[in-house]
Formats: sequence, structure tokens, C-alpha cells
Amino acid sequence: MIRALVAGLGNMGQSHALALHHHPDAEIVGLVNRSGKVEQTELRAYPTFTNFHEALATTHPDLVIIATYSDSHAAFAEAAMEAGAHVFVEKPLATTVEDARRVVETATGLGRKLVVGYILRHHPSWVRLISEARALGGPYVFRMNLNQQSKGAEWETHKALMQTTAPIVDCGVHYVDVWCQITDAKPLRVNAMGLRLSDEIAPDMYNYGQFQVTFDDGSVGWYEAGWGPMMSETAFFVKDVISPAGSVSITEADKAGSADVDGHTKVGGLLVHRPGGDTLIDLPDEPGHQALCDAEQAYMLRAIQEDIDLTRHMQDAVQSLAICLAADESVRSGQPVNLMEVTP
Repeated sequence: MIRALVAGLGNMGQSHALALHHHPDAEIVGLVNRSGKVEQTELRAYPTFTNFHEALATTHPDLVIIATYSDSHAAFAEAAMEAGAHVFVEKPLATTVEDARRVVETATGLGRKLVVGYILRHHPSWVRLISEARALGGPYVFRMNLNQQSKGAEWETHKALMQTTAPIVDCGVHYVDVWCQITDAKPLRVNAMGLRLSDEIAPDMYNYGQFQVTFDDGSVGWYEAGWGPMMSETAFFVKDVISPAGSVSITEADKAGSADVDGHTKVGGLLVHRPGGDTLIDLPDEPGHQALCDAEQAYMLRAIQEDIDLTRHMQDAVQSLAICLAADESVRSGQPVNLMEVTP
């Protein structure tokens, strides 16, 4: 039985806690939440802490789930590993490349398992997308976005996230990770721009951004992300991969709207286009958000039990973060960023 401590009980943390709550090989030994309150009925029986380090020292967990705000990820991950625990940390791994590398070095040096919450790696439809795209052969054009017309509670969450992390970093790491799995090429440079569209966020933050990446195999990628009540519901979900041999595109599963969390991962089908014709791959029984979190935690537990080699996983996590942070730097500086100087 793997004893787990869950830090952060927002949308993701609560889902990860529920996944462990229902897994036969896991036992939750504590929950960490700044308010000390647990909204989910199934989780209320567990010990609750308001201080992460106190919880770590009191519960002595085998596994720590970190689903707090981004600026605490690296420090909490290092503290957990130094206390003897393996770590699952929500994306992004850290808020700087240096911190991300240090976390990976700590995991490697101490022999701890470190899994970063790239939920699309556990989604069968996205795994199929990567497979179909690789079968076309490169070089590739990646066209992806995730704009969210958030309001009310969703907008409050986004404003809290933007205290430390821009949308193109918070969401972008998922899709850049997909690009890197498809091309296997090294990123060369990134150019980005962004705009602050609300007086409700800090003067030095922007809630809309887009960036372009060039890879050493000739592939190019475009990603766009925006949060807030002003965002358009038109073309908020674009997921295309194009190559000389054709293209693969995700078709929308439904029209629930850009703020729907399940809709961010849900796939209606894959449209594979080749010059000779199109093929629509139906993907029934799409997993929902909770099912994907269940899959993530099941993988984390297997990684511990089966001693899975996570070297490539950790390298990819640092690289995708480095690309997105370079995009953030480019927005702020107004200049392109040479990625060969910052990627591993």
C-alpha cells in the first residue's frame, strides 16, 4: 500500500485525491489546503493540514501529489523527495527552467520517481493523434490553441493563476509536449506576442498570447491561449498537425463551450487527410476529466511499483517548459529567444 499526501485541493488536486481514494493500492494519509476545508464529501474523513511542511513531517508519505499554485511546485517537490517521497506534480513543473532542472536532478540523485501532470499522455485519443501524425512523417506544422471565455468562478481561478503564470505557459506546456513527442526534433527559437486585455490582472501580466516555434528538422509550431470574459467562443479549439503527406486534425466532441474542463481534452474524432482522400477515425467512449486523472495516478503508482524509467519523461517536461517560458520572455522583451541556449 502506497501512502499518499495530496497538497492543493483545487480542481486538479481534488480529482487526483479522488483517484487515489478509489485506488486499491493507495492510502491517503493527509490533505493540504490553505483554508483547511474539504468540499468533496468523499474526502472529508482524511486528516487535513494548512501547512505543507507540517503535513509532510507528520504523515511521512511514500508519495506526494502537488497540485498547488505553480510558484510552490519546485520547492514542495524537492522537500517531498528529500523527505523520502516520490512525487507527482501538476504542470508546470516549475516557474523557471533552472528550478525545473534542479527538481529533476534531485529526483535522479535521490532515486525518486517524478511524474509531471501531462494529462494528454494518458489520453488514448491524443496517443492516437501522435501515432497518426508520426506515420505521416515530417517536417510538421503544428497549429493548436486553447482560448477560454471564463467568467465567475472560472475567471477568479484564472486571475489567481495569472499571479504567477501566463496562459501560454500554463496551458501551452501540454501541447508543446505533444509536438515534441511527434517530431523528436530540437527546438531552435521562439517568437511570441501577448496583450493585457483586463484591468483585473497585474500590470505586468497578459491574459492573451501566441507564439511560434522553429525546430531543427524544419518543423514549425503555433500556439495561442487566452483567458477571460472578453474571449471569443469562435475557433477556440484548434488542434491540427500538417505534413507534406497530409494532416491530422481533432474534431470537436461537443459544443459545451470554451470554459468546460472536460472539453479541453475531449476528442470527437480524428480527421486524417491525405491527397488521395480523407479518413475519419471515430473515437467512442472518450474518457472524462476524472477518468484521465485516475489514469495519471494509476501510472504514478505503477512507476513506483514497477520501477519505470522516467528519464525521457523528465527531460520532456523540462524541454516543454523551457519552450513556453522562452515564449513568455519573448512577449515581455519583444524579441525572439534562441532556444538552443535554454533547452537541455
